[in-house]
Amino acid sequence: MQIGFFDSGIGGITVLYEALKVLPKEDYIYYADTLNVPYGPKPKDEVKEYIFNAIDFITKQRVKAIVIACNTATSVAIEELRAKYSIPIIGMEPAVKPAVENNKDNKRVLVTATALTLKEEKLQNLIAKLDSGHIVDLLPLPELVQFAERFEFDEHTVLPYLRKQLSEYDLCNYETIVLGCTHFPYYKDMFRKLLPPEVSIIDGSFGTVKNLKRILEEKDLIKEGNGSITFYHSGLKVEDNIILDKYIGLLKRLDTINK
Repeated sequence: MQIGFFDSGIGGITVLYEALKVLPKEDYIYYADTLNVPYGPKPKDEVKEYIFNAIDFITKQRVKAIVIACNTATSVAIEELRAKYSIPIIGMEPAVKPAVENNKDNKRVLVTATALTLKEEKLQNLIAKLDSGHIVDLLPLPELVQFAERFEFDEHTVLPYLRKQLSEYDLCNYETIVLGCTHFPYYKDMFRKLLPPEVSIIDGSFGTVKNLKRILEEKDLIKEGNGSITFYHSGLKVEDNIILDKYIGLLKRLDTINK
């Protein structure tokens, strides 16, 4: 049986990348809801409908677990998904907890994500619980999702946008930047160019995959497969070699960024 990964677009491939390192012999389905991306600017009820349509499809593909590799989808639907489906469903959230708990220098934490993720009750409750010192600031970066979905990784295009968005902050006052959307790690190298060297950049991908592995082990669901990945676009299997090569290229880009 396979492990299903779901995202509104290509962002969740950054989480799949971590899974391939931790569970390299598992077989995977990756479902990108490309007909409806991006989710961030859309109404919550509309996004929920897209999510449930996608998960209905994925559960019919003989999967043993599903990773909601999308912070926005997790924030608006994870509890209802778990109530509906019997297989393990692993969500993710911006890595606010490690950012706050590991803060040693009493500096600030900047959480970047989509607007919908940042305003959702799930994240607001998490911050209220953890941020007793009121050190967390929130910054929506919706254009990064659009850049990624267009496979735009040119510094001449993306860096000016990031520079403008970060210009309102005195970055020397920050200890950690949280990449709270799965699309954002594609631009980690560009964040690094704009941040002071002592500022850490973290995201929730590794923690999500660690949780996936733990649940699979607890349920004795770790099985060796072929390490295959089958891609779907909004319910249609991707068989175009040009598109498949683009996806493999994303995994290679992440290899380069994370060296």
